[in-house]
Amino acid sequence: MATVKKITKKEVLNAIYEIVKDGDEVVIGDVAVTADDIRDYVDTTIAQLNAKNEKAKERAAEKRAESDELRATIKAVLTDEYQTIADIIAQIDGEDVTPSKVTARLTALIKAGEANKKEVKVNGKARMAYALGAAVADAE
Repeated sequence: MATVKKITKKEVLNAIYEIVKDGDEVVIGDVAVTADDIRDYVDTTIAQLNAKNEKAKERAAEKRAESDELRATIKAVLTDEYQTIADIIAQIDGEDVTPSKVTARLTALIKAGEANKKEVKVNGKARMAYALGAAVADAE
């Protein structure tokens, strides 16, 4: 009894070229590859890619949920008084809270009109400070 050799991806890819070229069954090594084999392979590969994409979407949704949670926390910390990023971070529990993450969420809040910023002096250095509410135009 002859053992059936499983077709490898490389053999199928090589067969795609040969079948497209000649349109017939192609023997690669010990295996004969047909158009049906190629269609089955393509269907399986597409199913695998779809599953991989769905998993990536789930991971992205989880990250967005974490991001939304941090954004809500930062908004809850903001008051009418202007605070620097360091002041805001000091009020948030969590070891994964970084200045860049806080800045990104603050920028999103500003774009949404939920917060505003202005430059303040801290120890003689200019720093951005953030507060709740829409931006107020400076009186000229």
